[in-house]
Amino acid sequence: MADRDVVIVHGWSDTSDSFKPLANFLEKSGFKTTLLWLGDYISMDDDVKVADVAKRMQSLIKEKLAKEELRKPFDMIVHSTGGLVAREWITANYQGNISDCPLRRLIMLAPANYGAKLASMGQSFIGRIVKGWKNWFHTGKEMLASLELASPYQWQLSQKDLLVPEGHTDERMVYCDGGVWPFVITGTHPYPSTIRQIINENGADGTVRVAAANLNTKGITIDFSSNEKNPDIRPWKQRYSGNIPLAVLPDRSHSSIVDPLGFDVKVPDNAREKLGELILDALNCNSFNEYSEISKSWQAISEGTAKLANDEAGRESLFGKAGKLPDAEVFHQYMQINVYVVDDHGADVTDYVLEFSGPDMYRSENEEPTVYFHREVLEHVHTNTKNSAYRCLFVDRTDLINEFYKRIGDQFNKVLTMSISATPPGDNIHYFSSVEEGADGEYTLHSKDKGQRWLQRNTTHFVKIIIPRIPNDGVFTLIKFG
Repeated sequence: MADRDVVIVHGWSDTSDSFKPLANFLEKSGFKTTLLWLGDYISMDDDVKVADVAKRMQSLIKEKLAKEELRKPFDMIVHSTGGLVAREWITANYQGNISDCPLRRLIMLAPANYGAKLASMGQSFIGRIVKGWKNWFHTGKEMLASLELASPYQWQLSQKDLLVPEGHTDERMVYCDGGVWPFVITGTHPYPSTIRQIINENGADGTVRVAAANLNTKGITIDFSSNEKNPDIRPWKQRYSGNIPLAVLPDRSHSSIVDPLGFDVKVPDNAREKLGELILDALNCNSFNEYSEISKSWQAISEGTAKLANDEAGRESLFGKAGKLPDAEVFHQYMQINVYVVDDHGADVTDYVLEFSGPDMYRSENEEPTVYFHREVLEHVHTNTKNSAYRCLFVDRTDLINEFYKRIGDQFNKVLTMSISATPPGDNIHYFSSVEEGADGEYTLHSKDKGQRWLQRNTTHFVKIIIPRIPNDGVFTLIKFG
């Protein structure tokens, strides 16, 4: 077993007390640590941002390292919003010199890397669901703004540590052999009891979606400005081309993911031990080759969880003791699409409609696939409250593969396309050549053919769309003199 220091960082509205069971587990499991540090930070005061916490954390870590009270390299275990804090701390201080970063292994438990649906709900509702009646007036507005689905902050952070912004040449990595090794472990079991059941949704652990926890991500620009029928497609470069380990556990909720020995549903002993095994596997990873192998083995775990959607006997075997089996839809795989729309001047476009269909289906007489997608596959759309040019779409990949494509006739390609229309900003300006129809062009996001798929399971995708801003003829005229 390794002999290293471990720093544990909690999530929003929590304290380090929630991690005492995990600290005890590590000690009892023989993981030799000279010190276990439990970090506490303010998350419920309205003036504190993620960057503020990360800045203070850097000061404290430097102080502890200088006094040799904290040894490097150390490891870190984070939960929920703690994932954003860790990523902010890494990129703000070590993006250009990652070899100087004192952190090696970053174990993320249900991290809200790409937001949480709960973050945009009313203050009173959040206070009631999360902490009872005591926190109505201070819920951490700045922190929740970063956590909100499709927040600009998530775009900015991802373009620092995971994706290369369009037009930039700086491709330096923070997650690499000589840098930080991140691991993501999350659940897909909803809250089984109490009022928190109100916020449950399929493909999530009660608070954070699997697709929002997964650190692997992709980005693309779809530019209609030069050709409305055939947009220019520009995939974004990824700073790390490998797969960051992701393990999706079928029996863990957002609260039980922090305690390897604690459960809020009854499961067999071998399942009960899985979380602790994964945490120890990550902490004991000693080489980047091992890191790559862990990614493969954890992917198999995640696929095993997804198969429970079509395996009632498997659900009975795992959850039979709990009395009530989870619905099959709990284990569906999902995808998030974070969309940001601007015009060709770079100005935000805040009133637009995205339409999804099969090939030419929205122009044909058979609209069943389109209707089915918007009713059953596209399960949630969130418009960011700070800037409505940003939106988050939550897509049921399992229903997309198993049901949507069935509804497309065999004479068509089995693909999912996307088009966009936008409301003109005024009487003198419109978007696209046709004011009434919007874009004639479309882009294929997904296909039943595996080789043509851009959207990936359990993943958040960033899609920047550029649309042409066209002035009416009367905006400028030339009159012949004389």
